[in-house]
Amino acid sequence: MEMHNNVKVSRALSPVAAGTDNTAFVSEILDTANYNNNELAIAIGANTDADATFTVLIEESDAANMASQNAVADADLLGTEAEASFDYSDDNETRKIGYIGKKRYIRATITPANNAAGNIYIAALWLQSGARKVPVA
Repeated sequence: MEMHNNVKVSRALSPVAAGTDNTAFVSEILDTANYNNNELAIAIGANTDADATFTVLIEESDAANMASQNAVADADLLGTEAEASFDYSDDNETRKIGYIGKKRYIRATITPANNAAGNIYIAALWLQSGARKVPVA
């Protein structure tokens, strides 16, 4: 099966240039309705800080505005948040994490720590497949 008509790609995080503090990066909210497979793909640029870390958290909710959100249980993730997280030594790499839970809406937060002296470039996309209706626009 070809991929083009069977995968939906949505913006999660627009490219972030020169993040130099510990402000969290919060993704766009993803509506998982009508898709069996939901994945976050993260692109990491160069980071000039020598001790910065970036922790990934996936949250879920039944509300479109993420009201009453909670952290996704490990059993509802493909991969782990620890594997999706990264640090100063992971320049120009990628990470991914999947969601197989039952809530309709999800979002990701990437929280830096010790990112005071450097710059970080980050972007992320939501990938969805297993659509109930194909082809996917």
